[in-house]
Amino acid sequence: MKMKKYYASSIPEAMKQVRAELGEDAVILNSKVVITKKFFGMIKKKSFEVVAGIDAMEPQQVASVPTPAVLPVVKKENARLQEITNAIQAKIHQEPPLDVAAVHEDASMSEELRKEIADLKSLMQSMHKKTTQAQYPDELLPFIEYLRQQELSEELITTIGDELFMHFKEASEINFSQCKLIAKNLLRKKLEVLPVGGLSYERKYINILGPTGVGKTTTIAKMAARAVLEKKKKIGFITTDTYRIAAIEQLKTYAGLLQAPVEIAYNATDFEQAIQRLSHLDLVFIDTAGRNYKEVKYVDDLQRLIKFDEHAESYLVLAMTTKERDMENIVDQFKQLPIEKFIFTKIDETNSIGTMINLMIKYNKGLAYYTNGQEVPEDIEEADLEAVLNLFFQGEEK
Repeated sequence: MKMKKYYASSIPEAMKQVRAELGEDAVILNSKVVITKKFFGMIKKKSFEVVAGIDAMEPQQVASVPTPAVLPVVKKENARLQEITNAIQAKIHQEPPLDVAAVHEDASMSEELRKEIADLKSLMQSMHKKTTQAQYPDELLPFIEYLRQQELSEELITTIGDELFMHFKEASEINFSQCKLIAKNLLRKKLEVLPVGGLSYERKYINILGPTGVGKTTTIAKMAARAVLEKKKKIGFITTDTYRIAAIEQLKTYAGLLQAPVEIAYNATDFEQAIQRLSHLDLVFIDTAGRNYKEVKYVDDLQRLIKFDEHAESYLVLAMTTKERDMENIVDQFKQLPIEKFIFTKIDETNSIGTMINLMIKYNKGLAYYTNGQEVPEDIEEADLEAVLNLFFQGEEK
């Protein structure tokens, strides 16, 4: 193998040098941040050292049909790239400022490193996609592309692809239906360990959490209507969303239709009094304020205002029209709260639901409901594993 060391001010710049000299087939073997200290250590200059290599084998010698040995090699390469990312991420937290004068510079440097990490992750995804296309037979690529269009994570796509590859070895041909059956069984095994289904009706207080704009109030109305109409429960509402008058009026309208009381809580004292006044009911739905999820203060305020104890169950509402990275940021922001399950809204406004499955598996959270319209109480489905899998594979067979 031909190897060479490169130095650059950023990972993307280093990769440009690697591609220019070694070509697109080059592999990153090692990478690290190099900090050079100047002016008696008061000023630090950051650069990246990248070691890349390429197999000396001529292109025509590479086999056109992959073998099982390709799979562990590809996985090893991807694992190494992930190690590089983790190492740079750790560097951000480990590198201390040299003195007070350098603190501001270090903060800027940390932000720059975060951008480098984002660029590196994007590069990893691009390389992974190319590797995926190279490692699987042409007959599997249409189904692999279908999974990608459904926005299933690359990690899950690789897992499914490897399973399909093993089946493909022993079969003369494989069609879309066969691929779908294998993939569905694999996803079922990963999801069946998670709790799936609606309200337990065993706890009185139902906390509905989530950022602004995801449809929490409408979702609460749908859940409450079903509790009244199907389970004959006596219900009530508490809203802490005092920032939006329209939200309060909307909830009052739904409550009027259900002949249910509504309490407005501006502070912890109001909340306690509301709990006491509604103590005779079977269920109390709590509509929380949809503030900016990036504000840590918002989640802290929730913890001080609302009780998260053995008498309550909490659900996090996410809109399927939100980018997956933003959804992950939302979940991370709420991770200190005891979230029971996810509720996904606006599923009718997207053509792919892979993100739903990605988040369930990544965060080990179950699914309570998903909504597919604005009608109350019709446009809500209580989660069922087989229904979710069928929804994912509802694309036209090829």
